[in-house]
Amino acid sequence: MASIKQLTDRKFKITISNGYRPNGKKICKAKTITVPDSVKLRGIPQYVAHEAEELERLVKSGFAEDRDTTFETYATRWLERQVKYAPGTLASYRRMLERVYPYIGAIKLGELRPMALENMMIELRKRTHQGKPIREATVQKYLTVVSAVLSDAKRNEIIQRNPARMIDLPDTEHRQQFIPTDDQAQYFLNALSEEHILYHAFYVLAIYTGCRRGELCALRWSDFSFVDHYTWNLVVSRSRSVVPGKGVVEGPTKNGRSRSMTISYYVVSTLWSLYDFQKRMARENHRKVSPYLFANAQGEPVHPDTFTKRLRKIFRELGFPSSFHLHTLRHYFVSAMLHEGVDKQTVAELAGYGDTSFLERTYCHPQMKLKQEAAEKLEEALFRF
Repeated sequence: MASIKQLTDRKFKITISNGYRPNGKKICKAKTITVPDSVKLRGIPQYVAHEAEELERLVKSGFAEDRDTTFETYATRWLERQVKYAPGTLASYRRMLERVYPYIGAIKLGELRPMALENMMIELRKRTHQGKPIREATVQKYLTVVSAVLSDAKRNEIIQRNPARMIDLPDTEHRQQFIPTDDQAQYFLNALSEEHILYHAFYVLAIYTGCRRGELCALRWSDFSFVDHYTWNLVVSRSRSVVPGKGVVEGPTKNGRSRSMTISYYVVSTLWSLYDFQKRMARENHRKVSPYLFANAQGEPVHPDTFTKRLRKIFRELGFPSSFHLHTLRHYFVSAMLHEGVDKQTVAELAGYGDTSFLERTYCHPQMKLKQEAAEKLEEALFRF
């Protein structure tokens, strides 16, 4: 219920009560309004009542944040409003925000300054992982999530500037990502012929489409449409992620966007083999064919970790570096496409990225063979005469 106090002829203070805090203190929201001169005297009560009703609606629905709202309160509500991100992404954001709340959670949005964020980062740099200090890149990931929350507050005109954007950050150490050479990729594909069709098809799709693990695990037969018998279109719109405390959760892709691609002969023929296997499994277990590509005997989706663990074993057996993992296949897909001259925007769309600069920075790893060719070309140019 709104409480209205008249301060002057045209100025009123409206107070809304919205329950109690854990410590028993009442939660109140107050707003002072001035009735415009264009409103006649007899219309003032109706104007004030309308303003009180609108403020009460906002407060009850949780959208009445202002500069006095603490960072933790706003960030918690910001998380609740995010619907486009995959469950695993949201869980990651939530964990990082919970890590920064002890440092900036109680500070009001209007009072949050760059210095407070710099002090937060100093404390975060003291943390360790497996006995080693966490990397600067990890510390800056925390700031990136904080910045996303503050950018939302700026967009809603609660604050004028985003203090996270005003920090002079140190350079981060660039960890080189190693990917298979073309010969290693071919060796790997040849070795897959000895694998169970479930693993064979999964890794073939991974290297030929660049899909993330969760996206592959969420694929359904209905995501494919026929161009002809050996050319299919694929729409990637979901992901199955492992969320701590919740198990495997299905939701949208990492960035919330769908994307489409065309797959041709070799991959399609592999998928036909997988479909034949799934039909045989369904008959043996007296059920319908699972809607999911990668399903177990009961027709339920296979746990994502199953494919990660199996690939590690395959890599070990092939003598590949220990740094290779499932995401390495995605690295190879993007880098190979760029090296073959496919334009950056097309590659970004196929991989599920809209930012081509991020794509280049993260995935375009020059292969040693290309470096050797570059050195040979330079030598030829220098000693041409």
